[in-house]
Amino acid sequence: MTRVHGSSRGFTLIEVLIAMVLLVAGLALAFATLGAATRTAARGEAMADHSERMRAVEGFLRTRLTGARPVPFDIDQTRAIAVRFIGERERMRFVADIPDYLGRGGPYLHDFKVEDAGDGVRMTLALNMVQAGTTVEERDPRPPELLVEGLREVRFRYRALDQEGRLGDWLDTWEATEQLPLLVEVTMIDRNGAAWPPLVVSLPLAPAISGFAQPVQTQ
Repeated sequence: MTRVHGSSRGFTLIEVLIAMVLLVAGLALAFATLGAATRTAARGEAMADHSERMRAVEGFLRTRLTGARPVPFDIDQTRAIAVRFIGERERMRFVADIPDYLGRGGPYLHDFKVEDAGDGVRMTLALNMVQAGTTVEERDPRPPELLVEGLREVRFRYRALDQEGRLGDWLDTWEATEQLPLLVEVTMIDRNGAAWPPLVVSLPLAPAISGFAQPVQTQ
């Protein structure tokens, strides 16, 4: 008969515990790395979404402002002059054409307004058709469109030439409602305090009306 020498040796309890500790540590490190990568990706995606939102809102505002026309939409009865642009710190009204796919086309009064949203402010836009120098009240007016929300502050400012033909100071209120300002500035600050890039828009048709506004004859 042949005898088999030797014996098989198993793992001790300490070795099993050490292996389990190493396994748990490795899994914890892997999950921590995965969590950090997920959070980094989420932050990157949020930043990309925020940047895209800023570009979309600023692009829309720039397009609408550069399309502003010196078309009257009301009459100031106290001064008997046509109203072409009303500019305040948190509200701005002027006429610009809109494409056919947004309505019936043609000149529309653009009413940009900053509203309280409870935990911040938001900006909306209301559109009304303009005909023969007056704003047409529609039977079923469309509710204002939400442009952007989640903001702490939105401010409009206006600038024109002074009496010496140089650019004057920025104004919170546009007093010369019979004409367009040369420049409009829009400042927006997020709810967390981060400021958007400053938006300054030149109105190409402003020089065509500045200094030439004539009183409107009323009956």
